[in-house]
Amino acid sequence: MSGHSKWATIKHKKAALDAKRGKLFTRIIKEITIAARSGGDPDGNPRLRTAITAAKAVSMPQDNIKKAIMRGTGELEGGQIDEIMFEGYGPGGAAVLVSVATDNRNRTVSEIRHIFSKNGGNLGEQGSVGWMFERKSQIVIEKEKATEDQLMNLVLEADAEDLRDSGDTWEVISDPNSHEPVLEAIQKANIETISAEVAMVPKNLMKLEGKNAQNMMKLSDALEEHDDVQNVYSNFDVDEQEVEAVA
Repeated sequence: MSGHSKWATIKHKKAALDAKRGKLFTRIIKEITIAARSGGDPDGNPRLRTAITAAKAVSMPQDNIKKAIMRGTGELEGGQIDEIMFEGYGPGGAAVLVSVATDNRNRTVSEIRHIFSKNGGNLGEQGSVGWMFERKSQIVIEKEKATEDQLMNLVLEADAEDLRDSGDTWEVISDPNSHEPVLEAIQKANIETISAEVAMVPKNLMKLEGKNAQNMMKLSDALEEHDDVQNVYSNFDVDEQEVEAVA
């Protein structure tokens, strides 16, 4: 895989704006609720533990976290949320995965299909593009926050798999089971992160240019804006001027 997509890096930076709008809180609360279905004790539930770590990283109040867990375990009402992973293609043939958490499956399926078709993409069958991605811990750090040498020894000792140069950021890739120790090692070194998540990381990137690049970025944005969408993953990459043209 060549480096981390520039568009993906910009998406992570936009998380601060999402937090201001409350959207990031909503997404994390849904993730905590879903994760808690497998057990409300984070010590025995790695997915819940990761979700709580993400909640604390954006200063979510402890009461919000507790209520989300209780909805997931059934102690409070409101935990009826379906998880769906849509697979499809964007303009230029880029692969797209859309993770959704919804309380109205039929409505959401219709709306996601409409977003794809309106923006030059199309939904595919289950398994059509999922094989192009791997579930990995993905931690993104601005280069001004740490040098390559400083990060390399730190993350490899914590069992990370790779440190990738992604232009103005570093991308730390690990097995999902190593997410917490790698993130903890970075935090103990007082190095700020742009994002830290267990994500679907593309095995290879597809370069898009011109209209295909611009339309793919518009599709990604439109999907991200949908209230039920938790995450959008894609294998497309673009040059800086393409990003500026859309921005």
